[in-house]
Amino acid sequence: MKTEFKAKFLQYVSNRKKEEGFTLIELLVVIIIIGILAAIALPSFLSQANKAKQSEGKQYISSLNKGQQAFFVENNKFTSSVSELGIGLKTQTSNYIYSLTASTTSATSLATPQNTDALKGYTGGVGLVAVAGSDAKTAQSILCETTGPGTPTAPTYGASDVTCAGGMSAVTK
Repeated sequence: MKTEFKAKFLQYVSNRKKEEGFTLIELLVVIIIIGILAAIALPSFLSQANKAKQSEGKQYISSLNKGQQAFFVENNKFTSSVSELGIGLKTQTSNYIYSLTASTTSATSLATPQNTDALKGYTGGVGLVAVAGSDAKTAQSILCETTGPGTPTAPTYGASDVTCAGGMSAVTK
């Protein structure tokens, strides 16, 4: 009986090992699939992080444009001072450096990225343009972004339109 018991035990052990655990090939397949998914997801994730940082630049420049329009209505001039606009924005953040320039007929806002290799630059412009069929002028604004990561350039102020400079595309007008 002892020999019979040993034979059955060995048979049980040999069958059990075949049914338990994963083979090396199964583990390699799973690791390869996880690697492929990570390779696909990582660039997308990094791109989303940059988009979130760039939304700050868009929001600030849009606020500066609206602030310039309100300032012009109240003071009949544009300003080159962010604090004079009274909208409570910082001139520098961890992502962008903000600057204003102004003339008697226009104001330009620049969002220059701290990291020009990864983030797009933004520029905003508010200019006085002629109203068709009259001598009156109205304020027109534009928000432009660089076509790729880099430093922004000021928009072009025409007699009847404000447009983005070369290498820039309009986000809003």
